[in-house]
Amino acid sequence: MRIVYEYSHLGGKQILKVDYPHILEEVHQVIADITELERTKVSKEKTMAGRLLYSPKELNRLFREGLNSKGFLELKDTYTIELPNYEKKIRGAFKQIDFEKEKVLVEVQFGKYAFMFYDLAKFQYFFNENHANVGIEIVPCHHLHKQMSTGVSYGEQLVYDIERLKRHFPAVPIYVILIDVEPEVYEAVDLPAEDRVVEESVAEEE
Repeated sequence: MRIVYEYSHLGGKQILKVDYPHILEEVHQVIADITELERTKVSKEKTMAGRLLYSPKELNRLFREGLNSKGFLELKDTYTIELPNYEKKIRGAFKQIDFEKEKVLVEVQFGKYAFMFYDLAKFQYFFNENHANVGIEIVPCHHLHKQMSTGVSYGEQLVYDIERLKRHFPAVPIYVILIDVEPEVYEAVDLPAEDRVVEESVAEEE
């Protein structure tokens, strides 16, 4: 896979380059190492019936294997929820991050947009608890999202909303990475007409 766009919130990438260059390199390497990617999911949706799509489950598996092999492990904080003027206590509640190494948090999100935004809230939680110094959010770009299930969102929307929040949220340094498959993969499949137009336009500009 390849990185098509990077967004540094509150100096997220700069912190990684200065304080965690080895981790930044490892994350980039995990992305680049995902090359054997095939469309394995047959769509049952009315608008894409029978079309082969990229599987979020398969992509999550590849990222998990790659990041785990480099020492990124799950981070989980369990607590009891107690509210003011409310008798009921809820035990066993927790916040969880899929990948953590040396106080660098990493989430790979191929789900709905609400989950992307919730990842930012989790970064904020662990940052406030002094369990994190910076977060990395890896998400599909719009072009890749169009070749996945309709429930999958895209990173451009996430970056757009962070910009509109005027740096008020999240108050934690974050590095957002938008990913896509390699260009030659697109050439080998039958893309929808609108996607072919985009690819041809990019090629002409280059």
